[in-house]
Amino acid sequence: MERLQKVIAHAGIASRRKAEELILEGKVKVNGEIVKELGIKVSENDRVEVSGVQIEKEKPVYYLLYKPRGVISAASDDKGRKTVTDFFPLSEERIYPVGRLDYETTGLILLTNDGEFSNLLTHPKYHINKSYVAKVKGIPSKELLKKLERGVQLEDGKTAPAHVKLTSSDRKKGTSIIEITIHEGRNRQVRRMFEAIGHEVIKLKRERFAFLDLKGLNAGDGRELTPHEVKQLRSLAENGI
Repeated sequence: MERLQKVIAHAGIASRRKAEELILEGKVKVNGEIVKELGIKVSENDRVEVSGVQIEKEKPVYYLLYKPRGVISAASDDKGRKTVTDFFPLSEERIYPVGRLDYETTGLILLTNDGEFSNLLTHPKYHINKSYVAKVKGIPSKELLKKLERGVQLEDGKTAPAHVKLTSSDRKKGTSIIEITIHEGRNRQVRRMFEAIGHEVIKLKRERFAFLDLKGLNAGDGRELTPHEVKQLRSLAENGI
């Protein structure tokens, strides 16, 4: 038996918090009866409907993908472009990406069918660190790097403090390699942060998500997260440990 809101979240309908709102609004039925109690538990044999549509109960699955360049971070694409879900053709569950990496960005991205898990890892209040390596035009000064660390003003507000490290520079080519760690997940945030200090990103790769990394994987490779890794991610998001 599992709590009703958790079952809805695992079905990929909504996050657990949104599922609770749907229940309180009277939009959820169990075995044909409207349920407005958040504490109710249901079994695999119970029929659950959300807004008149019966949900399909799937076992929660969790994957890690080394996203190549030129791939869409979505479950599908109306232009027929390759998406991150295409790398898991044998998955019977309706998986979708946890957050996004833009079309040109490579690196670590998670996929799941667990709405609550996805919300935990993407909401900025949970402070899940994501580390990137950026190749940028020019060689930023120490002052500009400190400005990145303190936060820069973007059109959608000032960014949270970040950890920034210049790892190498090439004066002949006029480029730099910079590691940056953030916990927010705004659209194209890292690229926009560098643009804000006048150094355009040439290449961008996400190398770490919390404690997860890409060791042993090539672009296009993926694997299932272990139960221990899933438990660790939940604990990190909920408790900071």
